[in-house]
Amino acid sequence: MTRRLLLATVLSVLSTLSHAQNDSLAEAVAAIKEKQYEKAADLYVAADRQFPGEPDHLYNAACAYALAGNKDKAFSNLRLSIEKGFTSVEHIEKDSDLISLHEDTRWPGVIARMTEKAKLDKLLWESPALVTPYKENISEDEKIAGLSKFWSEVKYNFVYVEKLKKIDWDKLYLEYLPKIRATRTTVEYYDLLMELCARLQDGHTNVTPPYAAIDHYYALPLIKTRLVENKVILTDVYDTNLRAQGVVPGLEITAVDGIPILLYHQRNIAPRISASTPQDMDTTLYYRAFLMGDLKEVPQLTFQDAGGKSFVRSVHRVSREQWKKTMPSSAPFEWKMLPGGVANITLNNFADQRVADDYMAAFDEIKKSTAMILDIRANGGGSSDIGYQILGTLTDKPFATSAWSTRDYKPSFRAWGRRMPDLAPSGSAWRADGKKLYTKPVIVLTSSAVYSAAEDFAVAFDVMQRGTIVGEATGGSTGQPLIIQLPGGGSARICTKRDTYPDGKAFVGVGIQPNIQAGPTIADLRAGKDTVLQTALDLLKTRQASKTASETSAR
Repeated sequence: MTRRLLLATVLSVLSTLSHAQNDSLAEAVAAIKEKQYEKAADLYVAADRQFPGEPDHLYNAACAYALAGNKDKAFSNLRLSIEKGFTSVEHIEKDSDLISLHEDTRWPGVIARMTEKAKLDKLLWESPALVTPYKENISEDEKIAGLSKFWSEVKYNFVYVEKLKKIDWDKLYLEYLPKIRATRTTVEYYDLLMELCARLQDGHTNVTPPYAAIDHYYALPLIKTRLVENKVILTDVYDTNLRAQGVVPGLEITAVDGIPILLYHQRNIAPRISASTPQDMDTTLYYRAFLMGDLKEVPQLTFQDAGGKSFVRSVHRVSREQWKKTMPSSAPFEWKMLPGGVANITLNNFADQRVADDYMAAFDEIKKSTAMILDIRANGGGSSDIGYQILGTLTDKPFATSAWSTRDYKPSFRAWGRRMPDLAPSGSAWRADGKKLYTKPVIVLTSSAVYSAAEDFAVAFDVMQRGTIVGEATGGSTGQPLIIQLPGGGSARICTKRDTYPDGKAFVGVGIQPNIQAGPTIADLRAGKDTVLQTALDLLKTRQASKTASETSAR
């Protein structure tokens, strides 16, 4: 693995394992940073002896030994890691840490053994027999096998067991069998799988249809919308033909094909959307995936201006690929100094390590500010560790991150009639940066589009009591999905990890609640005013005025 990936992998492990193991791996990370590779390798080997169930320890040891030039120990630990379950051939062949081993006569043997073991392991969980290619109408046997695989994987791996009991997952399976048999195309089949999955009401548990049919499901118009005050408002229009026809930001969309807009989405799109909360559903329907549907269809939208005048326009969807090419994308990290010396920092995702790197590079300038606003309103997640690196500069003490648990299925316990226990490690702590420290006021801006790793960030910030959260409740969905392949070229992911606040307080299915509620209004949107940001700036001004008055009084 590349250096950055090696460190990212270790840091991810640090966020979930026991404190004893955390300390050992933290020393290994420090040794890697100091290029003390032999020392780091020995620490990984020691971690494996203490906690032998994790093959990554020995793999990381092999990487470190290779970097140290100790090929014998590198190969020895590679082989051991393979036997323990490290079988990613694609990863090992691209890993720059192991380049020095490629010309060694032992290398082909390692690749051959890993390939053999990976192939054998797949026969249990991802047998090629059920990973069939897309056809316009896959066989009935494939459809039933795919339904059965999804049903069984959910039954034994979905972490929210109480939901399975409440909806009677076995009963639903029986209800969907005749529906599945009656489908005439692969598209109809996946429509039903998505509908079944949506009954679980979890944003990290989804069915993804075959890529070959993606434009039946995921074609989108070249516009941006938001649900504000229970009305769908245009926020951006990137279709030049629509603009020429008077379709501009600020208009309200009232109907699709003559059907009231909210009713249309509830009938036509919502049944196939997996969402954890009402705000998660609304964000998907009216922000992330507005008017999502078949490329071949041309919906008729009714628009209404601020004066109440209505008109109808044909709105063409475009392919997913064209949509990606046309729609502008925001930089992962942006920042600017606002009047009054307030650093306005936008963290648009945590999927790119550059977010943390760019923040650290700008830190000396950011530190000159009078206060900091961290805007995560458009952050759909990525790696929690990236957000924690940023939070590590806001304190000089370790801070708690979310706690987690997963199912611990024991067949013998079931045979004995004993209750199945959850595997519930305690929440872990993340170390302060130690070199960079920001001590001035901090505000975090949230919205219902905040999701996954961005919610982990908000939880940690909330627990730190380092500042104020301003905005809307977050989407309320995070976790670790298990990816499975399905017949016909599709796939599914199933949430296997329950995350909570460190004290067990739920935020999945609820959303992280802001300290100060603030959301956009239609009037502000049309005027180009950022309601939430202004609320934060007003709060900073009020607190600064109060502080000044208190200091004056003290004199």
